Amino acid sequence: MTAYSGPELCSFEAHEVVTLLRKKEVSPAELLGASEARISQVDPLVNAIPTTCFDRARRLSDALDNRQAGSSSAPGWLDGLPIAIKDLTPVAGVRSTSGTKALADNVPLESDPLVERLEVRGGLVVGKTNTPEFGAGGNTFNDVFGATLNPWDTRLNAGGSSGGAAVRLATGSVWLSHGSDHGGSLRTPAAYCGIVGLRPSPGLCASLSGTGFIGEGVQGPMARSVTDCALFLDAMAGFDPCSPLSFPAPDQPYQTAVMNAEMGLRIGFAPDLAGFAPVDKEMSDHLAWAMGTIERAGADVEEACPALPDIERTYHVLRGGMWAASFATAPEELTRHFKPTLAQNISFGLSLTAEDHAKAQLSRSLIYDNMRQFLGCFDVLACPVVGNMPHPQTEEWVREVGGQTLDGYMDWLKFAFLATVAGLPAISVPVGRTKRGLPVGLQLIGPPRGEAKLLAAARMVELAMGGPLGPIDPIDGSKATS
Repeated sequence: MTAYSGPELCSFEAHEVVTLLRKKEVSPAELLGASEARISQVDPLVNAIPTTCFDRARRLSDALDNRQAGSSSAPGWLDGLPIAIKDLTPVAGVRSTSGTKALADNVPLESDPLVERLEVRGGLVVGKTNTPEFGAGGNTFNDVFGATLNPWDTRLNAGGSSGGAAVRLATGSVWLSHGSDHGGSLRTPAAYCGIVGLRPSPGLCASLSGTGFIGEGVQGPMARSVTDCALFLDAMAGFDPCSPLSFPAPDQPYQTAVMNAEMGLRIGFAPDLAGFAPVDKEMSDHLAWAMGTIERAGADVEEACPALPDIERTYHVLRGGMWAASFATAPEELTRHFKPTLAQNISFGLSLTAEDHAKAQLSRSLIYDNMRQFLGCFDVLACPVVGNMPHPQTEEWVREVGGQTLDGYMDWLKFAFLATVAGLPAISVPVGRTKRGLPVGLQLIGPPRGEAKLLAAARMVELAMGGPLGPIDPIDGSKATS
């Protein structure tokens, strides 16, 4: 067991707290007090939520009390639950930096429509979680706020780019935390911090973007359990005309799919995506054990993987196009601060040809079709979230996995590419801890717009593995005994 010394309320799951709110057995004010106390207790150790806005949250809580009558029947109604927003997404009146020096003092006048949707549905934003500069990379640090540390061992990388969000959840500072994902930005920190992170289908969680027709980067929910993740997805989902790819939430709440989940899963397990992605022995051994445990709980597990033609080049072209579109006309006073890896991404994107883009679109269509057919035979495709356990935070990116030397700073995140390229929902769910005591996440990829099926499968995996893990006090790795 791991130690937890925070307020008792902070140890409850989000859906449990929402039930208490609806019964008037706890108030938003009590929750805000508990969250603020826990942040004060642990954030000096992990640096996950450098900007807080509790006074703003309390004002919204007062307004919420005056308009909540009749709203609590909505499936995504949060009833005054404190939540956190990643520091790439504007919140009105709150410092929003995107982790870059040029925006260090930026205070937007308006919130992103996603934030507005969450607040209309009863969420109380208490702060902005730390992220690498503009969300680029799988390690959360920037020149504005510094580095976020892994709560399971503060010497280690917490993952990125939603690292602050994952650490906030793992330490019990908030019950739900918003994230975003292109190259595993939700999934990697969820795996490294022992929480649940869902990358939804493009357009399900509508958000404002200057590159709204580019759908590879998505907003999504992070939570400590699959049930809580479904609750947060119900709160986030919905059509908004600000987002050209957005579409309505389904008639049946995602929470219903989780409650009705049944074992009997058909899982296609691809431990290295047919040789595409390297894996360290510690990771492969643990996941082999986890899949055996899941199979003994009643799942049908078969090692299988569809063909993924030219997936690596395809992903990088899509990513490069996104970065080029985002910053092709950005002023020099913004871009001159960019870290080298971010600047290289933009340069690569601007160098791409029409032929590069054409080939990428053809390849992604083949990959999508192959996955669609594969997921007609299996409920989900299971694979690692990432091929290695977390390295020291001081390493910006991992340079060797499974005995292979890596050249690029995204190479260690190859398992994230598939869901992004194919536009499919994917989730990281904890599957126990290694002998070193570090959590491990299993990635499940579901069918097109198949979030309900994916969440049900994740719930079955969670139950089979004895999860969720629950909140912990940060562990100072430098003081750990061998």
